[in-house]
Amino acid sequence: MSRTVVIVDDNERFRTWACDLLAREGYAVIGDAGAGAEGLRLTESLRPDVLVLDVQLPDMSGFEVARRLSRGAATPAVVLISARDRDDFGTAVLHSGAQAFIGKSDLSGTSLRAVLEG
Repeated sequence: MSRTVVIVDDNERFRTWACDLLAREGYAVIGDAGAGAEGLRLTESLRPDVLVLDVQLPDMSGFEVARRLSRGAATPAVVLISARDRDDFGTAVLHSGAQAFIGKSDLSGTSLRAVLEG
């Protein structure tokens, strides 16, 4: 059975590319959003296995979205993404409640599986 995924990123072209890429690699992309609040609503209603979440969103940071989700009962595996390096965010990734961080240029089904399984 494939893992279900919701993608939250303010760049529509990136979301389309990521949806297509992950679907081709065996994931069931069940939703996408362009802002944090919309991503929270989708995640709570669709209950995906995985949330691929951009760090920089127009209404709130991906760190805040991850923190809010980590307080819930049924939390998906949150994988933060960014065009910036993980080191640029200091300890924010560690304290966000996210399971992992992947650079946008490194996002693939293989990299997603690696961070989810390891």
